[in-house]
Amino acid sequence: MSGRRPARGYRYSRWHGGPDPLAPPYDLGNAVDEIGDSVLGGSGVREALRELLRRGAEGRPGLDELRRSVRERLRKARTAGRMDGTLQEVRELLDKAVEAERRELFPDPDDAARLAEGELDALPEDTAGAVRALKDWQWRSDEARQAYEQIQDLLRREVLDSSFASMKQALENAGEQDMQAIKDMVADLSQLVDAHNRGEDTDERFADFMEKHGQFFPDDPQTVEELIDSLARRAAAQERMMAGLSPEQRAELADLMAQTMEDMGLASEMAHLGDALRQARPDLPWGRRGQVPDGEQALGMGDATSAVAELADLEALSNQLSQGYAGASLADIDEELLERALGRPAVDDLAALRQMESELERQGYLNRSGGKLELSPKAVRRLGATALRRVFAQLDAAGRGDHDVADAGAAGELTGSSREWRFGDEQPLDVVRTVKNAVLRTAHEPRTEHQRRVHIAVEDFEVVETERRTGAAVALLVDLSYSMALRGTWGAAKSTAMALHSLVTTRFPQDAIEIIGFASTAQVLQPSTLAELSVDTLQGTNLQHGLMLARRFLAKHHDAEPVVLVVTDGEPTAHLEDDGTPFFCWPPMPETIARTVAEVERVARTGATVNVFALDPDPGLVHFVHDLTERAGGRVFTPDSDRLGEFVVADYLRTRRGRRTR
Repeated sequence: MSGRRPARGYRYSRWHGGPDPLAPPYDLGNAVDEIGDSVLGGSGVREALRELLRRGAEGRPGLDELRRSVRERLRKARTAGRMDGTLQEVRELLDKAVEAERRELFPDPDDAARLAEGELDALPEDTAGAVRALKDWQWRSDEARQAYEQIQDLLRREVLDSSFASMKQALENAGEQDMQAIKDMVADLSQLVDAHNRGEDTDERFADFMEKHGQFFPDDPQTVEELIDSLARRAAAQERMMAGLSPEQRAELADLMAQTMEDMGLASEMAHLGDALRQARPDLPWGRRGQVPDGEQALGMGDATSAVAELADLEALSNQLSQGYAGASLADIDEELLERALGRPAVDDLAALRQMESELERQGYLNRSGGKLELSPKAVRRLGATALRRVFAQLDAAGRGDHDVADAGAAGELTGSSREWRFGDEQPLDVVRTVKNAVLRTAHEPRTEHQRRVHIAVEDFEVVETERRTGAAVALLVDLSYSMALRGTWGAAKSTAMALHSLVTTRFPQDAIEIIGFASTAQVLQPSTLAELSVDTLQGTNLQHGLMLARRFLAKHHDAEPVVLVVTDGEPTAHLEDDGTPFFCWPPMPETIARTVAEVERVARTGATVNVFALDPDPGLVHFVHDLTERAGGRVFTPDSDRLGEFVVADYLRTRRGRRTR
């Protein structure tokens, strides 16, 4: 007896194989637009990206806001306290011990008491010398003995705490066994660091070390590198703390530290460990005087070292967040320092910035080539589309109506024939031929008795052929002279060119467009080049050369309606000599004006109109452009720079609607 196989079951659970493959792509629209605005305004791509990261995006704080928070923490850390707290406390305990001992000696009439008082009077003035002199003192006062023992205990805890964080708490009420454990730890640690410096594999040794001595390292380092980094940073901070004291204070505290190390039997081991740590991390600011806290509260050596280390970490973090050094990147920012300073939310904000930067490249908006960051063609298209969208928003706000025009005006005489429809065609549909094509295409398909519908497909459409297609050849001439940047019109000019290029190539593909930049000479500009182009710092406004290139472009499209648009803020001050070399002179030479006007007349003979958008109300410029447009049958516009795109695009659309036929 055979049974039916049970149906195969499926279970669904959370995806654990990396990023969610079904998640929507990271939205970079606003980020690309902001970078584009900066680039069109004259910034380089790298600078524009850095500016975006500094400002932040999508409601997330940027690097500037994170840095401001760090600087506030830094301001507070600078007032954490004074560095001489241990020295001051030792002095107070020493005075207490000596005073208690004097009180005990005073009533005793014995000569030995007078001799002891004399020895107390002769104690060295410096604290370290007095502590050393009293090391073997036979105390008569129990209070004095306890005060001196407090000095010894204080120094042991503070000296070790300045080298090993949180050691002060670990040494509370420490006995002989505890001190021996510390000695063993320091010896094993020195051997571990030496092995690491020799390049040996220390993973197993590190694991054994942490298993044996882990209680002395509450930060729980996971690798030998983390352990060494933590110890080396603290050792360097200890040196900076000492450097922040006065010479007298530094000498006294160093002497007290040396005595304490000798008493604990750690002098040679700690000196060796310090040398090994310096060898492991020579990049740290060893021995250099850095910032130290300066406040009212006296700090012990351990707390002072921690305060100095915090100051150094905050300064380093602030520098990382500034990204103001050569080769800076978000990868330089230490997440651990950031979390200690500002908490986990700040790390999440940094992760969002890093994701945005990586997604800009992954999604193809930015390209890196030879260490240079560039806008991709995809980003350039986005810039043009955004610029165009903003122009249309201005047009609609000004009450000009819908300018997404589909009617190109008169199309010439009908030829009596038709052709297949292509994207961008604006001629009338040939309805008869379109339906006929659909019927012939579907004739072989079976139909029911009552089925009479004909399904029309894209390939069935035909348009009426005219003598002249409704195409235009648009030459946009943009002034690249340095005065455009000085007047703040360069960004508007670039944005306008990008918007017009996007309009022509996406909505009127039967039209052709060429962008020509002119300064001391002229050049044809691709959108990708234009987006990142800086104004020409060379002097000169060579409109003659720009018109020459425009005329060559129009000659390639002799069947199209010629349109020439000029954006400039100054009279022509440069021209090409007969040998092709540029010539500049200010004020303009008559020869420059004459050669420019002659080139205008050559352009006019092609049938093109020349419309000029003058960005400066200078009388000389206004007089010249009016004369120029009269010769070419064009018009003069004097828009504000923030409305330049609106005027240029509207003029192009108006020209398409009113295009004459031939």
